[in-house]
Amino acid sequence: MKRSHLPGILAMATIVVASNILVQFLLGSWLTWGAFTYPIAFLVTDLMNRLYGARAARQVVFVGFIVGIFCSLIGTMIMGEFGPLVTFRIAIGSGLAFLTAQLLDVAIFDRLRNGKWWSAPLTSTLIGSSVDTAIFFTVAFSGTLSFLEPENDVSWAAEMLPLLGMGPQAPLWVSLATADWMVKMSLALIALVPFRVLVSKLDNDRMTKTF
Repeated sequence: MKRSHLPGILAMATIVVASNILVQFLLGSWLTWGAFTYPIAFLVTDLMNRLYGARAARQVVFVGFIVGIFCSLIGTMIMGEFGPLVTFRIAIGSGLAFLTAQLLDVAIFDRLRNGKWWSAPLTSTLIGSSVDTAIFFTVAFSGTLSFLEPENDVSWAAEMLPLLGMGPQAPLWVSLATADWMVKMSLALIALVPFRVLVSKLDNDRMTKTF
């Protein structure tokens, strides 16, 4: 692993740790503060992919995955009001969603890297974020997967309520997933600005050092 990859590795590790902490704090009825930090992981992956290639991006992803597993293990040992902060289903859903979505992001970005500057980061992040949300909330809260952890009662997540408080009737976890997805889509667009700025700056810095 090259020394130049260290900032990306540290950034990914920091985001994963921060998101695992902030996900414990609610923001309104549908979100947690972690919903606003976790999507930055896609920005880090895309920056590494653009600057150093798909292999470096995958290395950063695997580091984030390992850190995430470590955080989940700690969470299973911390008891909250309703039991462990991290249940088996949440741990499985989180790890599976992160690894699948991030590796998909890397593959799509790499395929589109020669297109318009915004095409690769926007497309890969939109698709990766959507897959991430779908996998996590389905594995963690869908009643059809209750066999994964029979002793974990997630019936509260199946309560039928208006979608986001104003739409058609849907399980609560679908509203949570929808709100999470909407934040990710919004941040995917906003992240194009720092992506463009950072890529230009870092490319210029590398060219300057070459001469």
